[in-house]
Amino acid sequence: MGEWAGETVGPDVWETCRELIPVGSVFAFLAEHRGRVFPVEMFADMYPSANGRPSMPPQILAAAITLQALHGLSDFETVQELRCDLRWKAACGLGLYDTAFDPSLLSYFRRRLARSAQPNRVFEAVREVVKATGVLKGRQKRALDSTVLDDAVATQDTVTQLIAAVRAVIREVPGAEAVAAVQCTAHDYRDPGKPRIAWNDQQARADLVDALVGDALRLLGHLPEQQLGEKAANAVGILALVAGQDVEPADGSDGRDGRWRITQGTAPDRVISTVDPQARHVHKTRTRHQDGYKAHLAVEPETVIYTDVELTPGSGSEHHEAAVAAELLAAETEPVEAFGDTAYSTGGTRQALAGHRLYFKPVPQRPAVAGGFVLDDFRIDTAGGTVACPAGTTVALSRDRGPDLPRSANFGDRCTGCWLRERCTTSKTGKALRIQPGYDLQRAARQQAADPAWQAAYRRWRPPVERAVAWLVGHGNRRLRYRGTIKNNAWLHTRAAALNLRTLINLGLDHNGTTWHIRATA
Repeated sequence: MGEWAGETVGPDVWETCRELIPVGSVFAFLAEHRGRVFPVEMFADMYPSANGRPSMPPQILAAAITLQALHGLSDFETVQELRCDLRWKAACGLGLYDTAFDPSLLSYFRRRLARSAQPNRVFEAVREVVKATGVLKGRQKRALDSTVLDDAVATQDTVTQLIAAVRAVIREVPGAEAVAAVQCTAHDYRDPGKPRIAWNDQQARADLVDALVGDALRLLGHLPEQQLGEKAANAVGILALVAGQDVEPADGSDGRDGRWRITQGTAPDRVISTVDPQARHVHKTRTRHQDGYKAHLAVEPETVIYTDVELTPGSGSEHHEAAVAAELLAAETEPVEAFGDTAYSTGGTRQALAGHRLYFKPVPQRPAVAGGFVLDDFRIDTAGGTVACPAGTTVALSRDRGPDLPRSANFGDRCTGCWLRERCTTSKTGKALRIQPGYDLQRAARQQAADPAWQAAYRRWRPPVERAVAWLVGHGNRRLRYRGTIKNNAWLHTRAAALNLRTLINLGLDHNGTTWHIRATA
């Protein structure tokens, strides 16, 4: 780990040009307090060896990636700012004539962070500053939300994915090139372009997909048995995945004769690019579809300080807002009032966050018949195992088979001749109910949400999280710069840290020589 020797290349910018650095900016703050926010011992575990050429001091790199995330710059653009902008030089402690460093050093530093025991230490360092100021003391409200971040690669169609995956196996797996020369005949995989066919001919496209899938399966089936390294194993796995996710047996095929066609529809959790296999199709709403990742965030709504953030792939039940909510509130040491939209309003989430007061907007119930009865019009006793319909008929509820399985109630012939049947069901076999796990919690939540005081609190404290989302994706930061969950999650935490630092500075952040505090304003 490089150590600061106390000498700069040329005059110290902060000492000689202080009046040119905007007062109250993140630049001026880092110039004065960089060593306190990012002390040298904070990075000691990332540089375990005492040998070798000294690196650029990590405090400089930490300050650089913080400013980089705040302003949404590439590595090259960041280094250009460090070379030419007095504000950046002052913030990072460079001298007037310092030419900074090669842009690749930023990539190496982020890689060290990602592989360390504390990959989000920049965010955690700023969170400690927040804690020391006491700015959140007594503020026990947290607003939750998520937003979609576009991936850094182009979405690939089935043909492009298959060809790219075959090329990757040929490139990474020992012996695969010789196998491909014999088994892969649908396309010249050395040709960087697409196959030369009549792309407006539907049959020609179908025949190409059939041939490419055949190439992929034969290549996988004839690879020599050997121990594969990480890159080779990943290449084989991706080829196997893309060769199966978008195709199905052709018409008249039993799946064993090697004839394939593109699947009608989209496979769940579909890989959309071999370049970034963790990117996904994201359906944030029924009408808004994007490709990328989900950024989940929890903020304190009065100050709009990010208390926690997390980035996940864009699809999959384990990455849903309701599944991530508990992680966002895991660092809270006291019960909080949590505000969220209907995405968080599941029985499982309410059970997991039972220690907090929840203001999650309930999912509206839809009647089976327009203007008819909804589930809450039935008297459901999950403990007693009975369900009574609006007409007063009572049936038994199926036995509880586990916390994740629904229970059912069937009225059957009891609906025959019922004077309320037209408002209850259109089924010829009578009304049937499915009671999802956590129903009692959901019903209590719907009753609670009818309270005007609950509605007033939700309308006041839920909207500020939209401002936090706007800050997060502002200045072109809707599109990610990196590939994979790990790198993009690290960027998200760094961006949140930079935004928190800016917010604290605007509130009057200062250090009195002993601890951090917020200056009193007139």
